Amino acid sequence: MAVLPQRYTVTAALPYANGPVHIGHLAGVYLPADIYVRYLRAAGRDVKFICGSDEHGVPITIRAQKEGVTPQQVVDKYHALIRDSFRDFNVSFDVYSRTSSATHAAVSSEFFLKLYHDGKFIEQTTQQYFDEQAQQFLADRYIVGTCPNCGNENAYGDQCERCGTSLSPTELINPRSMLSGAHPVLRDTKHWFLPLDEYEPWLREWIVEGHKNDWKTNVYGQCKSWIDQGLHPRAVTRDLDWGVPVPLPGAEGKVLYVWFDAPIGYISATKEAFPDEWELYWKDAGSKLVHFIGKDNIVFHCIIFPAMLKAHGGYILPDNVPANEFLNLEGDKISTSRNWAVWLHEYLQDFPGQADVLRYVLCANAPETKDNDFTWKDFQARNNNELVATLGNFVNRAVVLTHKFFEGRVPAAGELLDIDQEALRQLAAFPAKIGELIENYRFRDALAEVMNLARLGNKYLADTQPWHLIKTDAARTGTVLHVALQIAAALVPTLGPFLPESAEKLGTMLGIEAGPWAAAGRPDALVAGHQLREPALLFAKIEDATVEAQVQKLLDTKQANLLANAPVAEAKPAVSFDDFQKMDLRVGTVVAAEKVAKTKKLLKLTVDLGLEQRTIVSGIAEHFTPEELIGQQVQVLLNLLPRELKGIQSQGMLLMAENADGSLALMQPGKAVRNGSAIN
Repeated sequence: MAVLPQRYTVTAALPYANGPVHIGHLAGVYLPADIYVRYLRAAGRDVKFICGSDEHGVPITIRAQKEGVTPQQVVDKYHALIRDSFRDFNVSFDVYSRTSSATHAAVSSEFFLKLYHDGKFIEQTTQQYFDEQAQQFLADRYIVGTCPNCGNENAYGDQCERCGTSLSPTELINPRSMLSGAHPVLRDTKHWFLPLDEYEPWLREWIVEGHKNDWKTNVYGQCKSWIDQGLHPRAVTRDLDWGVPVPLPGAEGKVLYVWFDAPIGYISATKEAFPDEWELYWKDAGSKLVHFIGKDNIVFHCIIFPAMLKAHGGYILPDNVPANEFLNLEGDKISTSRNWAVWLHEYLQDFPGQADVLRYVLCANAPETKDNDFTWKDFQARNNNELVATLGNFVNRAVVLTHKFFEGRVPAAGELLDIDQEALRQLAAFPAKIGELIENYRFRDALAEVMNLARLGNKYLADTQPWHLIKTDAARTGTVLHVALQIAAALVPTLGPFLPESAEKLGTMLGIEAGPWAAAGRPDALVAGHQLREPALLFAKIEDATVEAQVQKLLDTKQANLLANAPVAEAKPAVSFDDFQKMDLRVGTVVAAEKVAKTKKLLKLTVDLGLEQRTIVSGIAEHFTPEELIGQQVQVLLNLLPRELKGIQSQGMLLMAENADGSLALMQPGKAVRNGSAIN
């Protein structure tokens, strides 16, 4: 293995405090970061694991407006939810802060002023849409209008969500403000820009030449593409009332652009938690800085933030930015707006105490080199076939047999045969192999090696069969279980970065702690005579009904999305009031209902209309049972000419609402009224 630096600063992308976190976030960013950090700690390295909530930006103000609350209330709600989700999944941050903190406001303001006074910015006056009724400049997402590409009348100022076209506000036809509905006007506004083009030669040397061989292919390729296309000045301020105020005279109503202040949040969070030593992790050349992010943040962490640090001076630059691809869900892209996600806090409500199962599945299927897909069937299969049948089975057999044959005490190792020595030789090689894979950000392969260690134990027990051997050779059985328990002991530290709860549970059973990584895989981790604790199952089988319920939950979500986004039928031609007055609409109560023989769709209803009871034949049998309708008040078109259906005279028509999926709903009064009441 390579010699590791003694000090690390590891950051995980700041999650946006505009909603909860889902499995895609955990798989792509926070789980690999946590695995890396836990390994470094076990290897004896000084690590600071930094994260926090990104709490500024237009989407938060839009959500606040929709919910009728303040932006602060929005971020307070989701900051707590996100923080607790990470805690419940054992993501081991040293600090989880937030960009609305006073420390962050001070640090990001100081950072801006340093660049401003050093002449690193350029000032430009541009034109931006202004809402004269609301008296404020409009961010792109606060402007809607007709898409010039597809005609969608509700396209945003930055993108049409119907056709996916990227837009600028001035391209919209008939733009209007989301604040007042008024037509905005273009006005001059001054902003400060970071001239990224001036840093292009340095970035080309630093990234294209300097990191060609050590950055992941997807990261390097995206950065090189951006640099080859040419960089341009980028605004670091914007007109908005939510964010860190621009600390300059005459800049009222302007804040630091969220892309500028958010990465500074890594620095401010470190300073907040470690005020006396934070500079060691950000300014000392002996520290290694690693950013864990998703692929949508590559440019910000590899080009823009390093350019900011370079412009400021004195800060270390990221040594690596291991970005993953995206995780899809049941064959479809995860979408927060469509609720097409598995939310972490909801997962633990449905699978209490099984955080490690999801950690395992997400790491085993991590989107390290390409987009991958999470399915509930694969989740079940990996739990049952790998965690239960392989890892859990080996540990359980080794511990249970020791209790059964040796009163739970580690038996002495007698003469080691070739099969024993080979098992111990392979055991000794695993920690270094796993560690090297983690150091190279190959977490999926590293976890596979941990499982191979468990498979080694299973194979060793299967080959030696101590449950049969005990009948003829107790001493030899003791040797076999001694070796098997050494393999189980090695799983405590090596499993720890991936499944910390399970590793701790295993350590408790074996009566040991994980210990340093360098000691993992030793043949004497458990000495003869050491007392084991009572065995307990590490994992439980997941039944079909459990995952079927999760699949159905997603199918219900998909159906709800279809209904919500289905086009509404075009309005019919106008009719005169006199024509409308000709219809006699009344409220009645269904007093009897039965299926019409030899039909699938027809129900025969008896409806009490106050003046009389009428028979109505309605084609709703596929939507309602007779029992559901009896006693329900309904709306009836009374003066429809009678019609014979299957030999039954129908004397009216029920009014129904039809959903986009063809399902029907009764049209009913908001409260009970007298039968025969007219609908006007």
